[in-house]
Amino acid sequence: MEYTETEIKGLVQKLSLLKKEIQKVIVGQDVIIEEMLIALMAGGHCLLEGVPGLAKTLMVRTLSQALHLSFRRIQFTPDLMPTDIVGTEILEEDHVTGKRFFKFNKGPLFANIVLADEINRTPPKTQAALLEAMQEFEVTYGGQTYPLDKPFFILATQNPIEQAGTYPLPEAQLDRFLLYIKIGYPSQEEEVMILSNTTGSKKEKVEAVINAEEIQKLQALVREVSISDELIFYVSNLIRATRPYTTTINYVKEWVRWGAGPRAGQALILTAKARALFYGRYAVKMEDLQIMAYPVLRHRVLMNFKAEAENVSADRVTEELLKSVARVKV
Repeated sequence: MEYTETEIKGLVQKLSLLKKEIQKVIVGQDVIIEEMLIALMAGGHCLLEGVPGLAKTLMVRTLSQALHLSFRRIQFTPDLMPTDIVGTEILEEDHVTGKRFFKFNKGPLFANIVLADEINRTPPKTQAALLEAMQEFEVTYGGQTYPLDKPFFILATQNPIEQAGTYPLPEAQLDRFLLYIKIGYPSQEEEVMILSNTTGSKKEKVEAVINAEEIQKLQALVREVSISDELIFYVSNLIRATRPYTTTINYVKEWVRWGAGPRAGQALILTAKARALFYGRYAVKMEDLQIMAYPVLRHRVLMNFKAEAENVSADRVTEELLKSVARVKV
């Protein structure tokens, strides 16, 4: 698809406006907001993890308000069934002919942005229904396939504490998420601002600044961002270095149970392209790849028992790999 330079600049400027609208409500968390927007631009889904009270739900709701898109929230619970999110058939009657027929009543998945709140609190059967929709961008009910609205963006949240009564996502299903974003506590300065802004009567109004068509244009434009053959080779080296059975790096053999697959490389290149465009560039830099490596590999590099005993995380392995895997001069 061909775009004029004016069109491209206009779309990129809207990304800055979008971030500013979200920041009217969300104090700090600049990196988190940026990663969410990058995932949206790259056409993928996000898994957000953080303890209660860190504004995960508010962040997603604010993002939806800044977009001309439909939004639905699904609160995942242990008794939630696949039909509760996909939809179900209901029996209706034609008042003219008196004939009865089944009509598919669409569930909350039929929205542009879906907040899957506490995804790890629902059984695997319902998780699988959601993750199938994420992968295929369609749902099947009663042998009939129904396409989902586009753009389709899932933001799932999970709580790292209170693991009793939860159903952790299997690794194969985790891989469906483009980015795994961890939300930490705010700094003291940010916390003071949060306390000041949220305990008074004044409420900021978030304006919608970008529509569905423009987001789809951005998603198409991301794929047009260039990346050199040297950087693609670097991504291949980095991903292959995470695999303990083929790598020559000792700490990977010592700490990693399973390394990342080719989908991780695809995700890294796509999100690096989205980040480059986010900053108004039309070519990927090494910096883009190295920054996006953390949320891309966090859920795709699986640690073994020794690593868990020594409190070594996937982020630590990624950090070490970024130091040791051959850098490319560009």
